[in-house]
Parts: sequence; structure tokens; C-alpha cells
Amino acid sequence: MPRTVSIFRNNRNQAIRLPRDLEFQGVTELTIERQGDTILLRPVRPDWLSLIYEPSADADFLLERADLIEEGRFSMGDGKS
Repeated sequence: MPRTVSIFRNNRNQAIRLPRDLEFQGVTELTIERQGDTILLRPVRPDWLSLIYEPSADADFLLERADLIEEGRFSMGDGKS
């Protein structure tokens, strides 16, 4: 159901206060877009390019991992299983 909120000035910008039940919990950035007379606010979602900035795995990350497929269970080389 639509609600009415007041617009106020914050220095040279217009601002609103979101009601508590409409707040974006855990979100620190929003995208803003105008569509006609509507303003859309959406949480910024990471894209695939943002993975570049994530920490890399250690070089020995999978060294201690057990094999998931038992040796001799099937062969992909000769077409027989």
C-alpha cells in the first residue's frame, strides 16, 4: 500500500526518510533510477567482475582434499563404464 513521506532539503539535495519497515537492512549502497515520475531504489548487487577484488585461495587449497570418485570406479578414456 502506498505511503506518503515528506521531502526535505539536506544542503543542496532533496532527501526523504524511509519508514523503518521499508528500510534496506544490511545494505550500504543503492542504485537510483528515474522512470517517468517514479524513482526506483534498489540494493547494489555484486556482479561477476567484483570477484576480482575478493581474496584468492591459497596455493595449497585443494592439496589435502580426498578424491571424490574412487579410482577404478569408471573410466572416461575408453568409453566403458
